[in-house]
Amino acid sequence: MGVGLIFKIAAVGILITILGQVLKHSGREEHAFLVSLAGLIIVLGWILPYIYDLFEMIQTLFDL
Repeated sequence: MGVGLIFKIAAVGILITILGQVLKHSGREEHAFLVSLAGLIIVLGWILPYIYDLFEMIQTLFDL
């Protein structure tokens, strides 16, 4: 995992926070929730391969 991934996750977090606040103040709480959910799904999509590699490494380490 590189530093670039951490910066990408931080950038998405900042962008989602700003969009969420703008949508909440304009009275569109439903849209703000959907934007937050979309950001979470995007970040999970980026992290999921690393989690899979971690579980594979643990499996080979303990020879399961």
